[in-house]
Amino acid sequence: MAKDKKTKTADKKARTAAKAAKQEKKASKKDKKTASKNKDVDSDTESVDLDAVLAQYAKEQEQYHAITEIQCEPPLPRTSSTLIANPANENELFLFGGEYFNGATAQFYNDLFIYNIKQDSWKKATSPNSPLPRSGHAWCTAPNTKTIYLFGGEFSSPKQGTFYHYNDFWSLDPTTREWTRVEYRSKAPGPVARSGHRMVGFKQWIILFGGFQDMSSSTRYLNDIWMYDCLNFAWHNPTLPAARAKPDPRSSCTLLPHDQGAVLYGGYSRVKMAVTTKQQQFKSKGSKGGAASSFRMALKPKIHEDTWFLRVTPPPQDSLSNTLPTVTWERRKRPANPPNPPRAGATMAYHKGRGILFGGVHDVEESEEGIDSEFFNQLFVWNIERNRYMPLSLRRPKANPKKAAAQQVSRRERGRADEEELLANLKALEMKVGGGTAPEEIPEGKQEEEEDEKVVEKPRLFEFPHPRFNAQLTVQDDVVYIYGGTFERGDREFTFDEMWAINLNHLDGVKEIFRRELEDWQGSEDEASDDEEDEDEDESDEEDEDKSETAGTSTGPTTVGSPVVTKEIPEEDIGVTEEISALTDTLPHPRPFESLRDFYARTSVQWAEIVVSDLSKAGKGVEKSPKEIKKAAFDQAEEKWWDCREEIRALEDEQEAAGIGEVVSLDAKGDATGGAGRRR
Repeated sequence: MAKDKKTKTADKKARTAAKAAKQEKKASKKDKKTASKNKDVDSDTESVDLDAVLAQYAKEQEQYHAITEIQCEPPLPRTSSTLIANPANENELFLFGGEYFNGATAQFYNDLFIYNIKQDSWKKATSPNSPLPRSGHAWCTAPNTKTIYLFGGEFSSPKQGTFYHYNDFWSLDPTTREWTRVEYRSKAPGPVARSGHRMVGFKQWIILFGGFQDMSSSTRYLNDIWMYDCLNFAWHNPTLPAARAKPDPRSSCTLLPHDQGAVLYGGYSRVKMAVTTKQQQFKSKGSKGGAASSFRMALKPKIHEDTWFLRVTPPPQDSLSNTLPTVTWERRKRPANPPNPPRAGATMAYHKGRGILFGGVHDVEESEEGIDSEFFNQLFVWNIERNRYMPLSLRRPKANPKKAAAQQVSRRERGRADEEELLANLKALEMKVGGGTAPEEIPEGKQEEEEDEKVVEKPRLFEFPHPRFNAQLTVQDDVVYIYGGTFERGDREFTFDEMWAINLNHLDGVKEIFRRELEDWQGSEDEASDDEEDEDEDESDEEDEDKSETAGTSTGPTTVGSPVVTKEIPEEDIGVTEEISALTDTLPHPRPFESLRDFYARTSVQWAEIVVSDLSKAGKGVEKSPKEIKKAAFDQAEEKWWDCREEIRALEDEQEAAGIGEVVSLDAKGDATGGAGRRR
C-alpha cells in the first residue's frame, strides 16, 4: 500500500509539473498576442476619428427622403440589439441596432426590422431621421401613449480601440415607424451617456436605471435613477432619502414594471476586491517549506443577486406646487429558488406580472490568465409579487391526438353553455350597478389560442436552444421570442443567427422562426484549439484524481424544480422569501387541463361579484357599466390564471403520469353523472 501511495503521489506531481509548464507556455503565447493586439489597438486609436465616422453615417441617413418599408430576409447576425413587441399591433415585433464582431473588426447597425408573426415575414424600415448605429442601448413603451422610447448605447472603432457613448433620447411611433429625437423643454440636463442600462414605463414616466461608461483607463458603473415625464417632456433626477439604502452600481440588470413603480433584480459589475497571492518559500535542508501570503487590490467580476422595489408615489392631483413623484428604494428579500449558480447575461422579459428569464453565463476566474465559463439554456419564470422562481420545461404532444381533440371539443361545448348562463347572470348583476344592457360577447381580443387564425407551420424542437448569454427576449400574445445571443469557446466568440418562439401557455416545444449557420470567424484559431486541448487534458487529469477529493462538489446548475438553494447566501442579503402557493387564497382557482376561456366561463359570476364588491367599497359602483364590469372581471380571472399557471402545470404533469388526461367536476357533467352506479 505504501508503494502504491508513493507511486500515485509521484504521478500526481509529474502531472502537476507538466500542467504548469503548459500553462507557462500558454501565458507566454498570450502575452505575445496581447502585445500585438495592443499595437493594433494603438494604431486603430490614432487613425480613426469617431466623430467623423458618425458624421458620415448621419450624412448617409439624409439620403432617405421618406419612411419606407421593404420586404427583406431576416436581420444579419448581431448582439446587444433590442427586441420589443409592437404595443399597437399584436402581430408585430421590432428589432433595432446591435453589433457584430467577427474576431477582427466590429460592425454596428441602426436598422429597424419588423417581424410579422402571422405572415412569418420580415421588413426593413428606413427613415431620414433615425438614431445612429449603436449597441447596448435600451428602449421601452410608455403605457400612457404606446410610444416607444430609446436612450443611449455605444459605438466603437472597427478594432474597438476607441469607444463612444450616446446620451441622445428618441421616440418611435409604432404605427408610422417615424423616429423623432426628443428635445427637452426644461433646461435641466438629462442622464449622462451610457450603455448597458435599463428602462421601463410607469404611468406617464419612463424610468431609467444603471449602466456603465467606458473611460480611457477604466469602466465606471452607474446606479442613478432618472425619470422622463412624457406629458411635460422633461427629465427628472429624483432626490432619494439620505438614510435609505439603494442598489449598488451595475449594468445588464432586470428592471420590470410594477403597479406601484418597478422591480430590480440582479446585474453585473466589476468591483475592487482584495486578492490573496501566495509565494512559495524554500528553507534549508531538513526544514519544511511554506507559502507566504500577500494581498493586493484587483477588479473582480460581481454578479448581483439582490432584489429591490422602486416605489414611485405620484403627486396629489390637486397639488400645484409639487408636480414631481416621490421615489424610494425598498430592499426585498432574496427570491425563493433563484437560478443556481448565479449567472450574468441572463435576459428577462415581462409577461403578466411575471418575468421570463433565459440563458446566462457563470464565470469562474481560475487565474489572471483564464476564465472558466459555464453557459445555460434554462427557462425560468419569476413571479414578481410572490418573489419566487420556477423552472419551465417543455412538454411533448400527447400520444393520442384524436382523443385530445375530442376532449377539446367537449370543453368548447361546455364553454358555450356556460356563456349562455353567464349572460343571464350578468343581467342580474346589472341591477346592482344602476342599469344598462348586458354585453353580448366576452372581452375583445381575448380568444383562446385553439381558435386563432392559422399560422405558418415552422419546425419545432423539444429542447431549449443552445446555451448562450445576452439573448434578446420579448413576449407578444403569450409567446416568448428569443433572438440571437452569444456563446464562447476559448477565445472564439459565436453570435447566434437565429430566432425561436415558445408558447408560455402550452410549452409545446420550441418553434424555429429562422436559423442560419455562421462560419466567418477571423480571429486567432490557435488559442481556441489550445483551450480545447487544455480542457481535454484537464478532464483526463481530473478522472485520475481521487474520488474523495471531488466528492460533494458540483459546478452545474441546480436540479430542475428543487426548492433548496445550496449556494452560500451573502451576509448583506435580507432573508429568503418563503414560498407561498398561489392556490391557498380564497379566490377562484383554475383546474388542471382547464384553459383560460373555460376557467373564466366557469367562474365569471364569482369574478363579477368580486369586482362589484370592490367597486362598492370604493364608492364607484354606479360609475361602471356591465360591460366594464365584465372586462374587469376577465382581467382579474386572467391574472389569477397566469399566477397559478406553473403550479397547475405541475399538477397536470402528475396526473398525466398517473394516466389522467382531464379533470371535470361532477356538476359540469350534468345528467350524465346521475343514476345508480355513478360512483363505480
